[in-house]
Amino acid sequence: MKKALIITYYWPPAGGSGVQRWLKFVKYFREFGIEPVVYTVKNPNYPILDNSLINDIPENIEVLKYPIWEPNNFLAFFGKKKTESAGFLDPNPSFFGKTMQYIRANYFIPDARKFWVKPSVKYLKKYLSENEIEVVITTGPPHSLHLIGLKLKKETGVKWMADFRDPWTEIDYFHQLPLSNQAIKKHHYLEAEVLKNADAVLVVGNTMKSKYDKFNSNVLTITNGFDGEIVDSKIELDAKFTITHIGLMNADRNSKMLWEVLTQICDENLAFKSDFQLKLIGKMDASVLKEIAKHELSENVEIVNYIAHKEVVEFQKKSQVLLLVVNNVPSAKGIVTGKIFEYLMAKRPILAIAPADGDLAGIIKQTNSGYVVDFNDGVLLKKTILDLYLKFSNNNLVVASENIEQFNRKQLTAKVAEMINKITR
Repeated sequence: MKKALIITYYWPPAGGSGVQRWLKFVKYFREFGIEPVVYTVKNPNYPILDNSLINDIPENIEVLKYPIWEPNNFLAFFGKKKTESAGFLDPNPSFFGKTMQYIRANYFIPDARKFWVKPSVKYLKKYLSENEIEVVITTGPPHSLHLIGLKLKKETGVKWMADFRDPWTEIDYFHQLPLSNQAIKKHHYLEAEVLKNADAVLVVGNTMKSKYDKFNSNVLTITNGFDGEIVDSKIELDAKFTITHIGLMNADRNSKMLWEVLTQICDENLAFKSDFQLKLIGKMDASVLKEIAKHELSENVEIVNYIAHKEVVEFQKKSQVLLLVVNNVPSAKGIVTGKIFEYLMAKRPILAIAPADGDLAGIIKQTNSGYVVDFNDGVLLKKTILDLYLKFSNNNLVVASENIEQFNRKQLTAKVAEMINKITR
């Protein structure tokens, strides 16, 4: 078997979507002739924990761990408080918060995990000299991990694959960062260096691929996916007309159009108001809670904080409709949120608020799995919700999705293994 060294910050018991991509690849690698070795952080600062994901780690794989110094921990001594913000940036920071945002954005480039780069390179150079490793794989964000791969590539000549779970300079919050012109130039320079020097680059969507193709001729789209069996149609669904959103709903996903439309329908249709329940599973930004209260929707909304992944899947299976809201940001067309794939596995109609010509819309269209409404098309959103409710009322709310198996984690792992074999011949 060929050995692959995977460098990742997020590893079980970390929870959330960031950990699952490479956890699942590692889970299936051996079936395709790849022996994984994982290098991760000894003392991580994970915002979410999910111990159930430990069960997916294959037996007897080698996991290397090295400590990290994180300035975020240091800031806690200066009274940094948790906010109600459910996003990367606090939208209403204090003066101290603004100062910290500026320092973090301009002095910790590409991110606050940069202090792990130098000691990791030293540790892994020694490991590579003593062990036969065919390929090093880095996954970001945090994008500082790609700098580990870059240095190992330049100093040892090892084959290197850089995986981008999210873009670097075109990530949805990049335009919100208080960056100096010099800092912006440095971000773009480092991103280009990574892309030019990697033997292969993995991305999660075709929009990202089209932008990275100009730097590297070996860019491959490997989407996220689902793991497990596609849901049996015999599952007992929620009795109410439930619309369920899974995951983080930050300020950029706070669709005022959605709240206005739901209010209109509830005011105009008492039967709908009686039957309707919006389930929000995950962390909600304070602005979302404010909109719910403002539109007097609280009695129709159930909010559930973060729960184990296994329980999330159960919510998905039983929901009448699955709601997906893309961040309303300049890079929205290229956003393919990971939850779309588990939504597909649930075999329930998907209602997405997203660019009609974006990557996510393309997947929904390709799989015939639901409906896409653009950010500002309130008329279409209202019509779509009412159409879904009518089908629910007639006991005919089903979805005839197709071409879903291509997003199975095992099949996706096969494609990654193919690329590894290609660059290590």
